[in-house]
Amino acid sequence: MLTSFARWDVLAGLSVAGLLLPEAIAYASIAGLPPQHGVFAAIAGLLVYAVVGRSRFAIVAPTSSSAAILAAAAASAESFQATDQRLALAAGAVLLTGAFFICASIARMGALAQFISRPVLRGFAFGLAGVIILRQAPALTGLAVDARSAGGLLWALAWRLWDINWISLCLGLGAFGVLLLLRRWPWAPSPFIVVSAGVLSASLFDFDALGVASVGAFDLTPPVPGLPQLSMESWEALARVALPLVLIIFAESWGSMRSLGLRHGDRLEPRRELFALGLANIASGLIRGLPVGAGFSASSANEASGAGSRMAGVIAALCIVALLVLFAPLVARIPQSILAAVVIDAVLPALNPRPLREFWRIGRDFHLALAAAFGVLVLGVVDGMMLAVVLSLVGTLGRLASPRIEQLGRMPGSRAYVDLAAHPEAITDSRVFIVRPTEPLFFANAETVFARLSDMSVKDDGAPVVVLSLEDSSDLDATALEALIEWDALLDGQGRLLLLARCKQHVRDLLSRAHPPLAEPQRSFWSVDEAFEAALAVVEARQKEKARPEGRASHRGQ
Repeated sequence: MLTSFARWDVLAGLSVAGLLLPEAIAYASIAGLPPQHGVFAAIAGLLVYAVVGRSRFAIVAPTSSSAAILAAAAASAESFQATDQRLALAAGAVLLTGAFFICASIARMGALAQFISRPVLRGFAFGLAGVIILRQAPALTGLAVDARSAGGLLWALAWRLWDINWISLCLGLGAFGVLLLLRRWPWAPSPFIVVSAGVLSASLFDFDALGVASVGAFDLTPPVPGLPQLSMESWEALARVALPLVLIIFAESWGSMRSLGLRHGDRLEPRRELFALGLANIASGLIRGLPVGAGFSASSANEASGAGSRMAGVIAALCIVALLVLFAPLVARIPQSILAAVVIDAVLPALNPRPLREFWRIGRDFHLALAAAFGVLVLGVVDGMMLAVVLSLVGTLGRLASPRIEQLGRMPGSRAYVDLAAHPEAITDSRVFIVRPTEPLFFANAETVFARLSDMSVKDDGAPVVVLSLEDSSDLDATALEALIEWDALLDGQGRLLLLARCKQHVRDLLSRAHPPLAEPQRSFWSVDEAFEAALAVVEARQKEKARPEGRASHRGQ
């Protein structure tokens, strides 16, 4: 008798299989490959991840975003015309993607997805969803349109509006309406229901005579695993495609795995998941499949169906095989416009403008999200993805290179030191100037920061002691270290003393080798309050030192 977990895994596997089969066929059409290669990729991804991966909810199969990136590679390759060459180049890209995942796992690059900030990732997803939906228009309308760019596709569609196959369009729109209606029941395999209805309608009506294109018969013979025969130039060109594939697949997969895992208290290791995704993509590439990753929609459907272990993925793979063996002739009759509706429904959530509006509302990184979206629409998927990565890095460097510098004061009745601009009630002492950069000091901002600090300290009437809080700098590179030493020498030449607060042990060890005076206990302190008390003691000692000769002179005069 099946245990409770096993029963739920069987039910989840059946539900996921009904979702994945039509999606895998549809995503193969996005990539411009025969439908069976999307199905082969789904089976390989599900089985390999079940053995190696650790997320009990992740469904590793073809995704719309990875299929779109592969399609962009197809559009940019002149030799991507013949089917055999197209399959060979696609397999090479998938194999390189898997190899890059394995290398990232060995190098412990678990933070790989963090190279793309969330605003840029959401902007990229927004633009990508627009491109994918736009590229479904020919299948939806029954128009044979060949255009590489989004603008060219729009122009070609507008030029041939009178040639639209209205039956194909009505089928697609009807299927899309049913998919939207079925969203009320997340556990239901809505793509399978809609596709089944399409197959039934195709049995009742002669769609071929009406000009409605169908998937058509496809070869279910599994290809013999092996490496594609490609030149070294082709491998080098495909490496440019594999990098954005790795980034977008891991960003999407890790986001899905982590969010679902946190919801149930599961712990995941990024390095292990990188390795599992690498093996899954290598297995898919060896059998000429699409890139695979843990898409959020399929993984969420698996969780909503009650999956308790990775066996749900194995059951889903076996169910897909059974469906193909038993119902292949029926699958071949699926109208392409219905598959287009399945694709549009899958990517439609990414077109929700709410996250972009939220960035606008809070005034953070909206321009990065917008630039990423337009980058995909204007430059294409691959170049848009690379632009998204560059924008993430440039945005981060821009913030780090121009940090705010806060003058600190002590909150009344406490030992907490806060920004005077935000808390004008904080207490200060004109003899001690306390400042704090809001970002770590490094080569891109060190000289600018110390130049601004010099200007600020001059405007403060030259307080005899300056306290610099380094709480945000856990390390200093050579440029920042030299700039700090030079600023210390500048203040010393002005007869002023520099004290360091919140100075980490690693920074102290570095200063002890490069500039020992700053590392001494009387100049480097663990807290701002300790540094402030020490600064007051120095000021009072200097005042007494100045007063002593005057006192002696007046005594002699008496």
